[in-house]
Amino acid sequence: MSKTVSDIIADTLVAAGARRVYGIVGDTINHFTDAVRRSDLDWVHVRHEEVGALAAGGESYMTGELSVCAGTTGPGSLHFVNGIFESHRNGAPVVLIASNIARAEEGLGFPQEVDQKKIYEQTSVFCEKISHPDQARRIVAQAAQAALTRHGVAVVVVNGDMFRETASDDLPWDVHRPDPVIRPSEAEIDALAAMIEAAERITIYAGIGARGAAAQIRALSERLAAPVAHTTRAKEFIEPDMPNNVGMTGILGNRAGMQAVGDCDLLLCLGSDFAYTQFYPGKARIVQVDIDPTRLGRRAPVDLGLVGDVGDTIDALLPRLTPREHGRHLNRALKSYAEDLKGYLESAEEPDPSLIHPQHLTETLDRLAAKDAIFTADGGSPMVWLLRHLSANGERRFLTSLLHGTMANAYPQALGIQKAYPDRQVIAMCGDGGMTMLMGDLLTLVQEKLPVKLLIFNNASLGFVEMEQRVEGMLDAFTELHNPDFGTMARAIGMQGARVETADNLEAAMTEWLAAPGPALLDVKVSRMELVMPPKIEPSQVASTALFGVKAVLNGRADEVVSLMRDNFLR
Repeated sequence: MSKTVSDIIADTLVAAGARRVYGIVGDTINHFTDAVRRSDLDWVHVRHEEVGALAAGGESYMTGELSVCAGTTGPGSLHFVNGIFESHRNGAPVVLIASNIARAEEGLGFPQEVDQKKIYEQTSVFCEKISHPDQARRIVAQAAQAALTRHGVAVVVVNGDMFRETASDDLPWDVHRPDPVIRPSEAEIDALAAMIEAAERITIYAGIGARGAAAQIRALSERLAAPVAHTTRAKEFIEPDMPNNVGMTGILGNRAGMQAVGDCDLLLCLGSDFAYTQFYPGKARIVQVDIDPTRLGRRAPVDLGLVGDVGDTIDALLPRLTPREHGRHLNRALKSYAEDLKGYLESAEEPDPSLIHPQHLTETLDRLAAKDAIFTADGGSPMVWLLRHLSANGERRFLTSLLHGTMANAYPQALGIQKAYPDRQVIAMCGDGGMTMLMGDLLTLVQEKLPVKLLIFNNASLGFVEMEQRVEGMLDAFTELHNPDFGTMARAIGMQGARVETADNLEAAMTEWLAAPGPALLDVKVSRMELVMPPKIEPSQVASTALFGVKAVLNGRADEVVSLMRDNFLR
């Protein structure tokens, strides 16, 4: 019995494990949405397609399973672009059904026509068009398989009239999800073991590619008495139950992590493709293990590049290694890390009850949030406070825009995560700039009755940009935001909302906010003058900040210089 292309697509997606489709209904996908209505898929009606793509990516990032977006013709499908870039870069397995005008009108300048393949080929692991009804199940199955096994976005382009076509659908095209053991050859493992035996100061540097291998990394670290530094994306699985963890590197990292990487004579990069070359050691030998051979040596020159799964590679390596005793390299790193953690706690103390510093706000959240809460954070300063001041315990999950670096990702991603985990506490740490960029889908949270908790770091500015300008010695410009009372706005659209302006009112308000049964928003006025301080302050940065001070005084803004010094250098 023949089926429509719409029904075939929906059925194939269900068979591949998809549970939800995010999008906005309309013209060219009406037949597809009708097929979704009759299938086991749930349609999530968003107000803006970018939110749909971010939500789908949030769901898929956390679950590892397929989620779907569907867009109408040119404008609808194009609105997905930024969210699709985010989902593709963070490895979320998403399928986008990008529709186009009817085939009879293609190539004739018809309204809303867009060449979807040219748009999405640069941000997908698979991008193909269904050109004949008999291709429907085959292409959608390939798309789902590519998204799941290559960890990215797959795009299927479908003309609006194609959805109504029928096909016999008599070949059982299916999705395969192999789970191979992948590790270097015996000779390569021997070469790695020899390099390790010859080294004196070894540091392990773990990235997102080591997800699932925390136990093996711990065993390797203990065998070698080596400190473990990690990238920002590896926080949730490296921090917990890792005795030799010494924190992160990079501008958002901490001193101990930086020193452990900079002072070693052998750096083992395990599943790490950290992008900033200046944070790699200048003299140490570097070994990189990655599942993707194209990533080997692209960030810094390496002495040995190996293709393999991190866990499988360590399992093969451990029997070849001689156990070591704790030495100066590890002890120094652990002592430095303890000092870093103490510094974070001290920076979160609030000496002035009439102010709220973002560190204090985040530490309060860390203390009051559920042990298994899932956190998202907007690109910018909320991302920094999450990484530095929220504790990972093995149950909590974290998602920020660390590769794409977009604004307005936090609560859209939280929307999709809450759909996937209805019984868990999902908290979005939102900048006021990010929130005001995509506020429309707060209505989706209300309509879908999703108990997402929105925490707004309200400093009335694009704070991270303002910090960048000031440390460059420039007067900050075009960063000020004229915000509403977000708590009042939230109540107006049907969710619980509150506003806090002083530290002595924070804990009670946050406790009530977290306990709200539905979606809830807490608008917190935080210090605008708080800088994101790097792990090591360079003289040039102090000089640049001083230059800002001179310019500010000359422009009648001396009070800001006082606030900047008080909040960042005199505390």
